[in-house]
This record gives sequence, C-alpha cells and structure tokens, in this order.
Amino acid sequence: MSRLKSEIEVQCPCCKATLVVDVNLGRVISHAEPERSDKPELSDAQRILAEEARRREAIFQQSVDAEKNRGDALSRRFEEALKQARQEPITKPTRDFDLD
Repeated sequence: MSRLKSEIEVQCPCCKATLVVDVNLGRVISHAEPERSDKPELSDAQRILAEEARRREAIFQQSVDAEKNRGDALSRRFEEALKQARQEPITKPTRDFDLD
C-alpha cells in the first residue's frame, strides 16, 4: 500500500505494534500487531480446552462444596445465637412512650 506524504510509520515502544499516523489529521490510520511468540499451536487446542474444562469443573466443585457447608455454618451460628439468647435474662424493652 502506498503511503501519502502526510503519513508516517511509527513503532510503538510498548507493544512493538506498527502504527501509521496521518500528520494532517493527527490520527492513527492503521496499525499492525507484531507476531506473538507465545501464541498457542492448533495441535495444542485439545489440551488447552481440556485444561480449561478441568479448571472450570474444579471451581464449580469448590462452589458446590462451599454451598453445602454454608447450611452447616448457618445452623451452627443459629444454635450459638439461640444458646446466647437463652442465657440472657428476659427484659421488657423500653419504649420512648414509657420514658415520659
């Protein structure tokens, strides 16, 4: 593609992408990302998908276990609160009307 005189090609110092900037417009006209060295191979797709499926399943199982134990924890907290309520003396609550 031929470049106009007002277009300059610049390389990004951060990501090494190639940017084409139009000086007159003051905008990026196009950009091209560099080739990644760590991109996965197509032959590894099955393994990557299996790993992700195992990871999702482990997270799901962990949330299921937490939900199962949640009921036990809530019942223990309820029992503790009930014991504490039984130990405290029963008092009549004061109302603003009674203070006059």
